Amino acid sequence: MLKNYFKIAWRNILRHKGYSIINISGLSVGIAACLLIFVILQFELSFNTGFTNYKSLYHVATKQIGEDGTTYNPGVSVPALDALRIDFPQVKFAALNSSYGSQLTVPGNDPNNALNDKKFSEDVGVFFMEPQFFDIFHSDWLAGDKSALDQPNMVVIAQSTATKYFGNWKQAMGKTLKMDNVLTLRVAGIIGDAPDNSDFPLKVMVSYTTWKEHPKDYNYSHEWGSLSSNHQIFAELPQNMTAANMDKQLVRFTAKFAKDKTKVTRAHFLQPLSDMHFDTRFGNTIGDHSTSMATLRILGLIAVLIIVMASINFINLSTAQSVSRSKEVGIRKVLGSTRKQLISQVLGETTLIVVFSVAIAVAIAELALPYLKNIATVPDNIRLFNAGTMMFLALTTIAVIILSGIYPALVVSGFKPILAIKNKITAASVGGIPLRRALVVGQFFIAQLLIIGTLVAVKQMNYVNDADLGFNKSAVLILPGYTDSISLGKMQTFKQQLLQNPQVKSVSFTSDAPSSDNNWGSNFYYNNDMKGATFGVFMKFADADYFKTFGFKFAAGGGFDLSDTTRQVVVNETLVHKLGVKNAGDAIGKTFKLGGAKKWANIIGVVKDFKTNSLRDAVRPIVILTQKEYEGQAAVKIQTTSLSKTTAAVKALWEKTYPEYAYSGYFLDEKIAKFYEQENKLALVYKIFAGIAIFISCLGLYGLVSYMAVQRTKEVGVRKVLGASVANIVFMFSKEFLLLIGIAFLIAMPTAWYLMSQWLQNFAYRIPLTAGVFLLAIVGSMGIAWLTVSYKALKAALVNPVKSLKSE
Repeated sequence: MLKNYFKIAWRNILRHKGYSIINISGLSVGIAACLLIFVILQFELSFNTGFTNYKSLYHVATKQIGEDGTTYNPGVSVPALDALRIDFPQVKFAALNSSYGSQLTVPGNDPNNALNDKKFSEDVGVFFMEPQFFDIFHSDWLAGDKSALDQPNMVVIAQSTATKYFGNWKQAMGKTLKMDNVLTLRVAGIIGDAPDNSDFPLKVMVSYTTWKEHPKDYNYSHEWGSLSSNHQIFAELPQNMTAANMDKQLVRFTAKFAKDKTKVTRAHFLQPLSDMHFDTRFGNTIGDHSTSMATLRILGLIAVLIIVMASINFINLSTAQSVSRSKEVGIRKVLGSTRKQLISQVLGETTLIVVFSVAIAVAIAELALPYLKNIATVPDNIRLFNAGTMMFLALTTIAVIILSGIYPALVVSGFKPILAIKNKITAASVGGIPLRRALVVGQFFIAQLLIIGTLVAVKQMNYVNDADLGFNKSAVLILPGYTDSISLGKMQTFKQQLLQNPQVKSVSFTSDAPSSDNNWGSNFYYNNDMKGATFGVFMKFADADYFKTFGFKFAAGGGFDLSDTTRQVVVNETLVHKLGVKNAGDAIGKTFKLGGAKKWANIIGVVKDFKTNSLRDAVRPIVILTQKEYEGQAAVKIQTTSLSKTTAAVKALWEKTYPEYAYSGYFLDEKIAKFYEQENKLALVYKIFAGIAIFISCLGLYGLVSYMAVQRTKEVGVRKVLGASVANIVFMFSKEFLLLIGIAFLIAMPTAWYLMSQWLQNFAYRIPLTAGVFLLAIVGSMGIAWLTVSYKALKAALVNPVKSLKSE
C-alpha cells in the first residue's frame, strides 16, 4: 500500500510539473538558507563550552557607577588578584594580561644582523599568564607543563604557533624567542591549539612574573585606581558556592579595598564563562570577536520566517490544485477509500516533494558554505555535516511535512464523493480562498518585514561609514611601532626622512589614532583643585604634529609646542562641558594634571569633538598630551594620487630604519571600517534573506496566478468578447493581490518600526526612522508583485478568445 501511495504521488508530481517545480524551488531555497543559518548559530552558541568544567567557570568583571551612568570593564585592578586569593581561599583564581600587536622574533644565526631574523606580528593571542590558568582551563600539553610559567622569561606556545615559528613544533622546546625586542624568552612548553569556538586564542603565553619585571614596557601598575581591560581574572567556584552568593561577597570586597581609590563607585561581579562571548557591555572579548544574543535571535527568527514562507507556498498551491483532483478523490471514496487513506496519500506526496527539496537544499548549502564567512565570523574549515545539522535536517523535514501537508490533506479528504464526481467542487466551496488570502498576507508580511529591516540596516551602515568623525581619516597610513629606547632614538630621523618624500604631507608619532579601541583612562585634577573631578578622562599621547596630520578643528586655542614631556595639553569640548565651562575659550590657560602626574600642565587648546571610538558609543572626555615613551605609533598623511607607490616607499624606509621589527602598516579608514564589521555583515544578511523572501513570495504568486489563469480561461474569453482590454484583464488578476499586499504592509509597518528601533539603540549616533523607508518598502513590494502577476496575466489576456471559449 505504501509503495502504491508513493507511485501515485510520483505520477502526480510529473503530471503537474510547473507546480512541482515551484514548490520544490521554494522549499529548497528556504531549507538551504535555514541550514546555513543553523550552522552559524551552532558555531556561535558553542563558544567556550569545550571546557569540561565550563559551568563552574566565571570571568571576574568590573562595574563602575559615576555621574555619567554605569560602565562595564572586563578588566580588574592588578592588586585585586592577591586580595581575592586571601579573602576567598576556597575559590581558584587565575589572571592573564593581553599584549595586543606584539612582535615575536626568532633570532637568526647572526645576532648582529636583524634582517636574518624571522619576525611575526600577532594581533591577538599573546598573554602574560599565571600557571594557575591551566588549573582552571585544562589544555593538552604536548611538551612541558604549567610549571614552566613559574619562572621569569619563560614562554609556552601553541602547536600551530610553534610550527609557524620553527618549522616543526617538536624542535621548539628550549629555543629562544624575542618579544617586541624587549624580552628574551625561552620556550618551555607546547600546548595543543585552542579550538575555533573559544574566546581564548592561546598562541604565546609568557610567564606572569615577566610582566611584573617590565612595568614600563607593558604598563604594569600595582595601583587599585588603575584599571585596564587587558588585565583579566577568571575563577572556578567550588560546588558548594553559587555565583549569586559570590557576587554579594564581591560587593563587600570591592568596597573594602577600592573605596576612595577612584572617583567612581566600583564593584566586581561574576560573569558566567558561557555568557562571555555574548555580553556586548564589554566590547570584544580577548578573542577576535563577540556576538550579541540579539543578533543570533534575529538570525533564528529569519530562518523560521523563511521556512514558514516556503510552507505557505506549498499550502496555497496544494489547496488550489485540490479542486482539479476532485473527481479522483470522489472515485476513490466510492471505491472504498477511507479518509485516513486519502490523508496518507496526500502526506505521501508532500513527503516526496519535501525529501527531494531537502536533498537539493543540502547541495545548495554545500556549494554556498565557502562563502558563509562573508556574512558571518566563522572559520574557513567549518563543516556542514555533524550530529547537530543532521538532527536539524530531520526535524525540519518533519516540521515542513506537517506544516505543508496537513491542511491540504484535510481539504482533499473532506470532499463529498457525489459533488466531487460531478465536478461541482470549487475553491470557494472548500473555503480555500479566505485561507489563501490570509496566507498571502502572511507571506508578504514576512517579506516586507525583511525589506524594511534591510533598508534601515543599509541606511544606518551607510550613515556610519560616511559619518563625519571630526577628523580626516583619508589616506593616513598607520605604522604600529614600539617604545623601547632604540626605537624612540630613531623616531626623529625616521620622521625627517619620511617628510623628504614629496608625497608625504605630514607625520605624527602617537599612542593611537583618534578613533580606536583604546580606552586608556585616568582620574585627573583641574585648575589647581586637588579634590579631583568626579569623572575620569581618556588619554591620547601624541606629538605636536598630531592635529595637523588628522586635520582637527579647534573650538579655542591651538595645538601644543614641540616637547618630549607633558607641559601643555589639549582637551575636547566634551571634557570642557563636563567641567561646567560654558565657553571653550574660558578653559584656555587653566591647569590640568593626571592622577599620577607630579606637575601641572597648561590647557593650550580645546579641539572640537571627534568620534573617539565607534559610533555605537558617545564621545568621551579626552585629553591629548605629550609623553614620548608612549608614542610608538607613526601616522603618515600621504597624497591620494599615488597611494601604492608611496606606501611601498614608506615600507622600504621602515624596514631600513627598523630592521629588527616587522612592517605591519595599515590605512586608518580600513581599521575604522572593522569597527562595524558585524553590523555590515548583518546588513548583508538582511539583503540576502530579503531577496530570498521576495523570491519565494514571487514563486507563490506566480503559481497562484497560473492556477487562476487556467481556472478562469473561459471568463477571460467572455470578457474579451464583451470588450475588455488587455489592461482590464491584467488589472482583474492583480488587484486582489495588490490589496492583500497593502494589508500585509499595514501589519508589517508597526512591527518593523519596533524591531528596527530596538536595533538602532545599539548606536549612539543613528538615523531617524522616516516615512520614506516604509514608503519605499510598500512601493517596492507592490512593484515586484505586480511584475510577477502581470507576466502571467498578460499571457492569459493575449490568448485568442475563440480558443478560450472552446476550452473545457
